Amino acid sequence: MKNYSVCAFFIFNLLTASYLGIAQDQVINAICEYKSNPIGIDIQMPRLSWQIRSTGENIKQSAYEIRVSESQAGLENKKDLLWTSGKVVSDQSLHVAYQGPPLVSMQRVYWQVRIWNNNNQVSDWSEVAFWEMGILEEEIWKASWITKQEDVQGKNSLPAQYYRKEFAISKKIYKARVYVTSLGLYQLFINGKKVGNDLFTPGYTSYHKRLQYQTYDVSTMLQQNNAIGAIVGDGWYRGFLGWKGERSYYGDHLALLVQLRVDYSDGTSETITTNKEWKVSYGPILQSDIYHGETYDARLEMESWAVHGYNDMQWNAVDVLDYSKEILVAPVGMPVKAIEELSPIKMITTPKGETVVDLGQNMVGWVRMKVKGEKGDKVTLQFAEVLDKEGNFYTTNLRAAKATDVYILQGGEEEVYEPRFTFHGFRFVKIEGFPGELTPGSITGVVIHSDMKPTGTFICSDTLINQLQKNIQWGQKGNFLDVPTDCPQRDERVGWTGDAQIFSSTAAFNFDVAAFYTKWLKDLAADQQPNGSVPHVIPDMLNGWGGATGWADAAVIVPWTVYQAYGDQRILAEQYLSMKAWIDFMQNKAGEDFLWNNAEDWHWGDWLAFHSDKPDYAGSVTEKDLIATAYFYHSTRMLSKIASIIGQSADATRYQQLAEHIKTAFIKEFITPNGRLVSHTQTAYALAISFDLIPDTMAENSARYFAEDVERFGHLTTGFLGTPLLCSTLSKIERDDLAFMLLNRKEFPSWLYPVTQGATTIWERWDTQKPDGTIIQGMNSFNHYAYGAIGEWLYTHVAGLSTDPEQPGYRHIIFNPHPGGGLTTARAEFVSLFGPVKSSWEIRGETFIYSIEIPVNTSGTVILPDARVAEIRMNSEELGPVYLNRVQQENNQVVITLGSGKYLFEYSLNDFNEK
Repeated sequence: MKNYSVCAFFIFNLLTASYLGIAQDQVINAICEYKSNPIGIDIQMPRLSWQIRSTGENIKQSAYEIRVSESQAGLENKKDLLWTSGKVVSDQSLHVAYQGPPLVSMQRVYWQVRIWNNNNQVSDWSEVAFWEMGILEEEIWKASWITKQEDVQGKNSLPAQYYRKEFAISKKIYKARVYVTSLGLYQLFINGKKVGNDLFTPGYTSYHKRLQYQTYDVSTMLQQNNAIGAIVGDGWYRGFLGWKGERSYYGDHLALLVQLRVDYSDGTSETITTNKEWKVSYGPILQSDIYHGETYDARLEMESWAVHGYNDMQWNAVDVLDYSKEILVAPVGMPVKAIEELSPIKMITTPKGETVVDLGQNMVGWVRMKVKGEKGDKVTLQFAEVLDKEGNFYTTNLRAAKATDVYILQGGEEEVYEPRFTFHGFRFVKIEGFPGELTPGSITGVVIHSDMKPTGTFICSDTLINQLQKNIQWGQKGNFLDVPTDCPQRDERVGWTGDAQIFSSTAAFNFDVAAFYTKWLKDLAADQQPNGSVPHVIPDMLNGWGGATGWADAAVIVPWTVYQAYGDQRILAEQYLSMKAWIDFMQNKAGEDFLWNNAEDWHWGDWLAFHSDKPDYAGSVTEKDLIATAYFYHSTRMLSKIASIIGQSADATRYQQLAEHIKTAFIKEFITPNGRLVSHTQTAYALAISFDLIPDTMAENSARYFAEDVERFGHLTTGFLGTPLLCSTLSKIERDDLAFMLLNRKEFPSWLYPVTQGATTIWERWDTQKPDGTIIQGMNSFNHYAYGAIGEWLYTHVAGLSTDPEQPGYRHIIFNPHPGGGLTTARAEFVSLFGPVKSSWEIRGETFIYSIEIPVNTSGTVILPDARVAEIRMNSEELGPVYLNRVQQENNQVVITLGSGKYLFEYSLNDFNEK
């Protein structure tokens, strides 16, 4: 792609001069560290961002002013301001760092911003926003870790623990905050009501190095006499984790840490903490495990256990646990929440006589069940992704995961049950022991995932491709549950780095993943080994096993993706030492010949490539040495760019020189003088061409070999590392015909084959299910987002919407649509940090109609295919003289650079073809 940044800068000056209207600008969506009014953060210099809404076109910010105060009223009085930026001449509206006095623990500040546009018109102040600090110093934690004395030697899950304490409030409350975390998963209650709507708190992190605590505003939950309680379950900390049947990877003992700070209106304060005065007991949750499910005996419910006045004489005293508070950190990611609900589409009796509910969508979460029966009735809920070829309930692909919830009725009135500390990946629910009549209203699917804001949509004229896009998004929702898991259903569900790396760009289109990846990357850096190796799974649960290219390269590629999508330079700086450590690890492995070809080093290679398990099928088996060295080059070159961006000029030079040595070695070792790769596979060519490893003198031949291989097979042969690059690389060598052929293919192997088989998420394997309904045995997931990485190509190439890599974060947008593959329409919409972006095209008869939207404070370069300047109408008018100096005819394309606004282009495709 061409660099249009200089042209964009020049054109904005022209746009300013030609602007005639009077804009009315409004500052909206003011956020702090990607969040609206966050409380409990520990970033000392948080960054502020905002959007601008305007009635005018070609509007750009020319200056801004931020003011910060400890009270809303103080914002109106200069002498009460904690900090003001003054008028800063700058177009920066993203990631503006607070530069005021250092903030202290639990301090809340309020802020506003106003802007001047490129016509020197000033906006009103934005609505008041705020952020609030968490606990910044370890010594402020006065609470003690508390736990229950129990026998932890067995191999089975243990009951969840219930904690409680009562306390009184005698003064008028000004505000109250509770700071809470646990070893295990917790839910907190005050006066019988759950605190917050977050799930799976405190989240999944590298528990021994980073343990998150949450902050909640509980000012309105307190009364004169109070009770505070918590339930703590095994979760990732003590539950089963991994595919070896082991549990308690991080620790044997659950524990709770709570600190409630109450500030009174008279200026005094009080702190209620976990200590030896608390009580603990077991309750109705007999077992709770992420893999195996939950067993809940409602007969053991302790009514009003978290309410003042409950008789806890039978409860036990807690033990105080000596555990670190130094590792406590405030969350930077997005919490897991219940996002939506699904109703059954069908009630099924299988050939085996099983009662099964079909929710119509492979989802992640659980079901809420309404049931009425006798005391002691037991209902068993088992979860599965699919039915087998005979139509029976199928759980073999879950391996050891039982994925079963058991509910024992209390009896009497209708009871409502949903679990607390487990989740399942499923579409189908087998129900046994249900008393009375089971109706669709008895079961509701509760969809949970990290609370990411949806940002991207792609729709085209092909219904199968549209379903593919839905499957990609549902796969992301199901696997972005605090960490980017590989799958959500079997005895795995962990943060495989390879899956996260290859899907990161697509992920950043579909949802706002800036905070999500920021959190996960902190764990990657924390778990990185002293020698620079990155574990295969983050958070690490494999005792440090890692160091595989394509997987560990997530250390470099994912921060780069966040930078490109959100313009976030801080993440590059914060992850920089981690990136360097990984590159230096690879350099040590490669040695003086710059080739990583050590036979003893494990690499996953092009994992699950088509028929890669058959040694005689060379069409898809790509040498791991080639892949390893290609990624060594790719990440090293990327690190050189990153070093330059963050001002590390010496490192930038060093890694650029290293990259050149790697490229020279790669060419000598893996490319013949004729441009043929020693691994003559689609993946090898996709990697080498995409990563710019092919010399110019060989590029034409290598492209021909690549295209011929695709033509010869007539289908893809790629795996995890080759698939994300396949269509984009074919487009790079100007073979869109082959890229669209692969996209449109409906037979196995292809992206649309699972869609024709009724898939509602992305499969782990190309042949997860055979055409006759036979399901592959062994490692086999029906919800594995990796192959969904094709989504990036749909957004950027087919619909034609992408950010300029030289002006990331959509400060400058490239609109470059590519009709093809028989499509008559394609539309991509994306909510950037600047505001909505749209790229939508339609072929109506012989007319090409293209609609775009460019947010305020950005610019765009539009590349119109098969067009001539004289034939184009923009917003129903010809391109007059005012636009002609911004337009270029480049072969069969017309290139136009524009400022913010909405534009509609129309022209006849025949006009170009006839000339």
